[in-house]
Amino acid sequence: MSKRPSPSTPDPYDQPAVSWQSALLFLLAAVIGADLALWILPNWLPALLTDIAVQKAPWHLARVSGVVAYILLWLSTALGLSITNRLARAWPGGPTAFDLHQFTSLLALAFAGFHAVILLGDEYIGYTWAQILIPFAATGYKPVATAWGQIGLYLALIVTFSFYIRSRLGRRAWRFIHFSSFLLYGLITLHAILAGTDASALALLYIISIASILFLTIYRVLITRFSRS
Repeated sequence: MSKRPSPSTPDPYDQPAVSWQSALLFLLAAVIGADLALWILPNWLPALLTDIAVQKAPWHLARVSGVVAYILLWLSTALGLSITNRLARAWPGGPTAFDLHQFTSLLALAFAGFHAVILLGDEYIGYTWAQILIPFAATGYKPVATAWGQIGLYLALIVTFSFYIRSRLGRRAWRFIHFSSFLLYGLITLHAILAGTDASALALLYIISIASILFLTIYRVLITRFSRS
C-alpha cells in the first residue's frame, strides 16, 4: 500500500510551469511585437506589396492571431477539464496536463493580446486604445460581440495569473476562479462566432470545440456524482 505524501511534500499543482516573471515578459513581448508590426507594416511593406495589401495586413494578422488564440483557449479548457475529471491520469499524466494547461493558457493570452493590439493598425475601423481596452467603447464594428471578447480577455488575465497565487488563494477561491473558465470559454466562443469574419469557414472548428467541451463537462459531472454515491 502506497504511503500518502507528507504535508511537507510539495504539491506538483502548486508549481507553475512558467515563472510569473517569464509570464509577464512573454505577454509584454506579444504587445511589443504587435506595436512593432504596426510600425513595420506601413514603413517596410510598401516596397514589397501594394498599398491595398499593406492596409489589409493588420486585419489579416488580427484574424489569424484570433483563431490561434481561440484554439489555444479550447485546448487549455479541455486540459483543465481532463485534470478535474481524471482523464489526464491515463494520458499525459496529471502534472504534465497541468503544465500544458497553464502553458496553453499563457499562449492563448499572448495571442489574444496581439490580436487586440494589432487591430489599432486597421484603418477601416480605426480603433483607438480606449476602444481596444474598454468594453462596449468600440462602436464601429459589432460592439456587443467585440465587448464579449474584451471581457473574456480580462477574465483570462485573472484566471491565468491565479496560477501564481494558488497556494495563497485557498481551495474555495481557487475553485471559484477556475469555474469562471466556463464563462471565459463561452464569451470568447461568442466573440469568435459573432465578431469573426471567418465564422462560416470555421464552423467545423467551433462545432468540434463546443462538442468536446460539453462532453468533458458532462463526463466530469457524472464522475463527480458517481464518486460521491
